[in-house]
Amino acid sequence: MSGVLGSSIARPDALGKVTGHTRYPGDLVQPGMLHLKVVFAGRPHARIVAIDTSAALAYPGVVAVLTAADVPYNAYGLIDADQPVLCGDVVRFVGDKVALVVAESKVVAAAAAKRIVITYEDLPAVTDARAALAPDAPLVHPQHGSNILGYVPIRKGDPQRAFAEADVVLEGEFSTSWQEHAFLQPEAGIAFVDEQERIVVETAGQWLHEDRRQIALMLELPPEQVVMRYAAIGGAFGGREDLSIQHLLALAAWKLRKPVAIVWSREESMIGHHKRHPISVRCRWGALKDGRITAVEAEVIADGGAYASTSIEVTKVAALFASGCYEVPNISVDGYAMYTHNVPSGAFRGFGAPQAQFASEIMVTRLAHALGIDPIELRRRNIYREGSIEPTQQPVPAGVSALPVLERCVEEAAARFHDSVPSRDDHKPGNTTFQTNGEADFHTSHLRRGFGIACGIKNIGYSFGFPEQATATVELYGGATIDHAHVRVGAAEVGQGTHLALRMIAAEILGLPLDAIVMITDDSSEAPNAGSASASRLTLMAGRAVHDAAQEALNRWQDEERPACASVQYRPPATTPLDPVTTAGRPNYAYGYAAQAVEVEVNTLTGQVQVLRVISVHDVGKIINRQQVEGQIEGCVAQALGYALLEHFQMRNGQVLTPHFSSYLLPTTLDVPIEIVPVVLELADPLGPFGARGVAEMPLVPLAPAVAAAIHDAVGVWLTQQPMTPERVLAALRAKQPLDAWS
Repeated sequence: MSGVLGSSIARPDALGKVTGHTRYPGDLVQPGMLHLKVVFAGRPHARIVAIDTSAALAYPGVVAVLTAADVPYNAYGLIDADQPVLCGDVVRFVGDKVALVVAESKVVAAAAAKRIVITYEDLPAVTDARAALAPDAPLVHPQHGSNILGYVPIRKGDPQRAFAEADVVLEGEFSTSWQEHAFLQPEAGIAFVDEQERIVVETAGQWLHEDRRQIALMLELPPEQVVMRYAAIGGAFGGREDLSIQHLLALAAWKLRKPVAIVWSREESMIGHHKRHPISVRCRWGALKDGRITAVEAEVIADGGAYASTSIEVTKVAALFASGCYEVPNISVDGYAMYTHNVPSGAFRGFGAPQAQFASEIMVTRLAHALGIDPIELRRRNIYREGSIEPTQQPVPAGVSALPVLERCVEEAAARFHDSVPSRDDHKPGNTTFQTNGEADFHTSHLRRGFGIACGIKNIGYSFGFPEQATATVELYGGATIDHAHVRVGAAEVGQGTHLALRMIAAEILGLPLDAIVMITDDSSEAPNAGSASASRLTLMAGRAVHDAAQEALNRWQDEERPACASVQYRPPATTPLDPVTTAGRPNYAYGYAAQAVEVEVNTLTGQVQVLRVISVHDVGKIINRQQVEGQIEGCVAQALGYALLEHFQMRNGQVLTPHFSSYLLPTTLDVPIEIVPVVLELADPLGPFGARGVAEMPLVPLAPAVAAAIHDAVGVWLTQQPMTPERVLAALRAKQPLDAWS
């Protein structure tokens, strides 16, 4: 053992990134390459009557214009191949791709694209997910017979009896909006045909082998004839799970047998890749006067947009977490993933859990107020413990640390929010353990301070029976002793530090210094499939595969196999689909738990909310690299703050109203809390390498409801629409009482 685990080792890729020497996909473009330009539909729903490319083809410097007729198999998708590479008959959202111009320069490609004449017949569009349920709604995909992309019922116990017997029953309605991934590096890449007649695509993504699979299907090639390579990846957050430009590069290079390149502008990126799902939740919660939550009923509707992407899986997660991280004996949830003519929705950090728990955590706090019980105490009485039965009628997977995480958050909040004073009784229906009303002139100031707390749960890894595995190969070289090792594992480094974590795991097993570990990760022909950089899974899944492969290679070396090589495919305990009749099943093999305490300041004149302090507590099982874990928490808190308060991606009648960062507002350094306190527990996960589990998504889950609770603590109103913009805060205050009462 090398003893590297738990230390804060600097990332080997850090220097190149801050000095500009690291090569991102946009840096791969070379002189002489052909350039691609996408022609987007620009309308939400229309029939393509005709496409006239003659003027574009006649433009000097244009090599080709590709349309649907040029695509061997014109369909792709992560789960359902329902999205055309290039539309030939109907467009279903403004970002649908209709044509692809290939030219000798980027300028020429852009100019020629404007000369393509497309004749459309506009069709009725449905742009509201609830309206899409109506029997007479326009159909996004008529062959499906309805706009319901997927339906997820979950049943447990007897909710109607429980509601009848409850001492308190509360109803609530919540809505969340789209969120743009806003990664630093817009989509870019190159493609060419190599000397082995393989199509090689060099870009950025989240899953080498899945990108390869979809491109091979599109080109009707065997998978081994497609090579995916990832350059440095400037962030992802789920936004690179779906194909965006990878298949376009492959198509053009394969058809023309020449190297091609594409670099999207920010505006093209904003319209061209999927977003976080807007989800609406209508719910009813019941509890007894002793604080036991006895029933939850919820309707969860997710706007999946024009194509399937991962909508059904996101909706499963949202439906599962409609009751949060609490053991409720009686549950009835109906989840709907809906097709609309909006921008497609797909994976985004949290994957349905933040949307569902924005509702569930607010409802828990409201129940506490109605019962006259401290909101923290109500959570203590109901939160998951070892052996708790989750909504799908199975025990929660072992390693349940929800309560210890909550208790540590309470402890940290008590220590750090010690300067708080009681808040105004006129807007507090229940007691709160910590109240942070700030300065002594609180009652007359227009700045009101409040405290909020919330818990969160998020699955680690793939769910509901989706095949889950990670494969790694470790090769040992040397003479009498091991000199160095090659670790082959196709795990994408999207900024989270996975490659260093995997290197540290291998070094720990092999007893080698880090610089003796060579990582081979970014080429689908060289590195085995470790699955996607998503679902907070790589530390546990790829880490466990590397751990086991390194141990097996070491065993072989010790048995005199020189050099030694071992490949291991790690498979966790199986998950299952839900039974179509009973809705019972084992949805996940592992969970991560979080609890956050926040202090906010609300300006009652402007409605602006400033988050002053955040305590973010997480159980990571075992710290691999402390600095990386804390950095993940701090970065995710900043992203969660944007989601809670600022980031308002808006569409109207199928058109994007916020296609620029001037209208889609991201948090800046002035918006980030002065104090973010990452707190890490190490309660070993039974599956992870050395007990480690993922943390990347967890901080995003509870922040928005914690902020909502803090706003309520400060000014006595509940915000149930996300983002909680100043306009919405002011509207809530006006509805409560005239605004001049707060000035």
